[in-house]
Amino acid sequence: MGYLLAWGLFSAVATAIQWCLASARLLTPMLETPDRWLGAGILAAAGLWQLTPIKAACLRQCRSPLSFLTGHWRDGRVGALQMGVQHGAFCLGCCWFLMLLLFFGGIMNLYWIVGLAVFVLLEKTTRIGHWLTRISGVGLLVGAAWVATKAA
Repeated sequence: MGYLLAWGLFSAVATAIQWCLASARLLTPMLETPDRWLGAGILAAAGLWQLTPIKAACLRQCRSPLSFLTGHWRDGRVGALQMGVQHGAFCLGCCWFLMLLLFFGGIMNLYWIVGLAVFVLLEKTTRIGHWLTRISGVGLLVGAAWVATKAA
């Protein structure tokens, strides 16, 4: 339940951001941004987040739920709720900006959604996940520069 609470709160915030962007006409009907500066900003911010120590720490905790549970065990229902919220926060910390990339590629774009889901899966489950995080951070920064400089 705690895990769902963490992600539910994030979903509510993301929905509020979506409404604000849509009200400001910064999203297309496919729910992607047509504004190159906003798009470049989203890519740059996501790229920078991928390179932070906080991202790395969250990813370490999120990679192994069983290891997290054995290292952070709390008894009772309240303890279970606290562990769920804490683990959800760690998983949210490693993925929240990747989810916000949907505002760049399109919330309704199935290819973009599947691509992000596969990337998150590889980042969390493979031995090279930490390298994928770093490479993607640099790639997102390069993409931000490209989007910012391409002709309008």
